[in-house]
Amino acid sequence: MDAREAALLTLNACQRQGGWSDSLLKKQLSAAGLDSREAALATQLCFGVLQNRLLLDFYLSKFSNIPLKRMEGKVIQALRLGAYQMLFLDRIPHSAAVNSAVSMTKDHCKNPRAAGMVNGILRSLERSLNHLPPIPNTDPVSYLSILYSHPEWIVKEFCITFGTEEGAKLLAADNRQPPLFVMVNSMRCSMEQAVQKLEGQGVEVQSHPWLSNCLLLSHTGDLERLDAFREGMFYVQDPASRLAVEAAQPKPGMRVLDCCAAPGGKSFATAIAMENQGEIISCDIHSHKKKLIQAGAERLGLDIISPLTADGKVFRPEWEGAFDLVLVDAPCSGLGVIRKKPDIRDKDPEQLAELPKVQRDILGNASRYVRPGGVLLYSTCTLLRRENEEVVRWFLAEQEGFRTEAFTLPEPVGSMPGGMATLLPHRHGTDGFFICRMRRGESPDD
Repeated sequence: MDAREAALLTLNACQRQGGWSDSLLKKQLSAAGLDSREAALATQLCFGVLQNRLLLDFYLSKFSNIPLKRMEGKVIQALRLGAYQMLFLDRIPHSAAVNSAVSMTKDHCKNPRAAGMVNGILRSLERSLNHLPPIPNTDPVSYLSILYSHPEWIVKEFCITFGTEEGAKLLAADNRQPPLFVMVNSMRCSMEQAVQKLEGQGVEVQSHPWLSNCLLLSHTGDLERLDAFREGMFYVQDPASRLAVEAAQPKPGMRVLDCCAAPGGKSFATAIAMENQGEIISCDIHSHKKKLIQAGAERLGLDIISPLTADGKVFRPEWEGAFDLVLVDAPCSGLGVIRKKPDIRDKDPEQLAELPKVQRDILGNASRYVRPGGVLLYSTCTLLRRENEEVVRWFLAEQEGFRTEAFTLPEPVGSMPGGMATLLPHRHGTDGFFICRMRRGESPDD
């Protein structure tokens, strides 16, 4: 099995099973036993097709006499893989893209005529690469939907929130290859020591331009096999998530509750900021994720973290008013991390309608755990106002004694006098993220 076949089988499994592409791809790569180079190509092909599916289907449909929806699933995936390589990957010869698609169709598809059809469609596309059929541009929403392969409901949301021009930049950023950022564990090593160790194993390392102890890695291979990873020198985290912790301003000796902690990045960042002094209770509703947090904390040598299985909506009387800082990274629609999880764009918007209620319930419950004078930090990895600013406004109207509080983050984010910040991939190079810092008054009248 090669990279293209692994990508085809993963894409077909995503279509049939509705699972997350990253986990399905990981299983497929493990089963195939591909080397790092082939695994990297399979990942690029799989994610590239998912990121550009609507655009690929638009072009393919122009060269096919049969509607794509009437084709066998693996035939469609073979066509998409071939088209993606020709349209987006300069280093792969068009002949290789077509031939591999035809070969995979012969090997995996039931219809004996399918291979000839795939060859004909892709050859027609190849002949038209310099004069592709234009995307209809009568309606900006449908045009952007096809061009950037986002469903129209997401395009509408982004254009309403940020304007059409800014919304288009955000959609384009969603389709770029996501960077791999890691945070240096300063309790174990200096940034220089981490860089030296990583470069010693052939990893390409760049310092983040404006966030301290943050590195951009490439050519890592299997990250977990690196000596620096096994020795707890770093953990994977997007700068946006780390900035949420910086907005919370944890200090050594604090007692902290991380309500929706898995996989543990914010707890790790908080423990490091606290110099591993104090106490952090890291909760998640899923019991198996407790083990993930525990394993991460042990690898990093952060012994102030205590993982716990708990439902953020259920009140625990023993925690009332007991924490200096409470972090609520609420479950959300995830529209800020589409570049990392392209499957998110396929979510049913109707199934997301109940999320604001879940977020309000968790935030309202978690606020009871903040001591007088303590800080409540609310964050999400979505960009929908109904899950962000509107949840905060509801909370402040319903819950007496809390107020938003200004905070300052490194430039280019800067000062947030209103206590709320929205980070955007195309502006800040981070995940899309919302952060709100609130403080509980010393008394009900504060």
